[in-house]
Amino acid sequence: MTTMLITGANKGIGFAAARGLVEAGHHVYLGSRDAERGRRAADRLGATAVQLDVTDDASVGAAAAAVEAAGGLDVLVNNAGIQGELSSDGVIGAPDLTAELMRHTFETNVFGIVRVLHAFLPMLSRSAAPVVVNVSSGLASLSRVTTPGTPAYAYRGVAYPASKTAVNAITVQYAKAFPQMRINAVEPGFTSTDLNGHAGAQTVEQGAEIIVRMAQLGPDGPTGGYFDAEGALPW
Repeated sequence: MTTMLITGANKGIGFAAARGLVEAGHHVYLGSRDAERGRRAADRLGATAVQLDVTDDASVGAAAAAVEAAGGLDVLVNNAGIQGELSSDGVIGAPDLTAELMRHTFETNVFGIVRVLHAFLPMLSRSAAPVVVNVSSGLASLSRVTTPGTPAYAYRGVAYPASKTAVNAITVQYAKAFPQMRINAVEPGFTSTDLNGHAGAQTVEQGAEIIVRMAQLGPDGPTGGYFDAEGALPW
């Protein structure tokens, strides 16, 4: 049985991905910053809850120790993320961007991924078929955000797209450093979640489909790529 961990999985796309992977027969650790919410979500799915706050070294270290003691890990899905530039007045764009907002966004979306990777890579290295899925965004694509007339071009925010572009760069560099692993970034699509105030056009099940697919890659699958449900995306 393949053992998988999904961060930020007590709700939204992460929860839907956990459900899909449990139904596919995998042992899933459902990572959640709030231990009680995580336990309730895991109980609903038949998953195993693990308290994991990607912004906290001690929390990530404790989660890694617990997973290792239980037998190790084959697949890591870095799903936890925030979009702090959304406010009741709309999207906070470049004129009002502060270093604090940028730092807050990167702490979860970028540094959180590095923190979790650092803790779990030793376990993944011992797996026969290790996989990492980093949840990115279509807004990470510099090709898209520089193409007039597209939704990505029209988006005013800075912190969130910049953080996800960094996720793509992290994905490429880790894939080169660990060629025995399958390490990819995915774009779930504009999905209705708490992250965007439920403004998205598709369901969490639709958004989770690419995560579920890429989490189950075999050793001959792609690595160092950026994909949505339709295929490879432009950087």
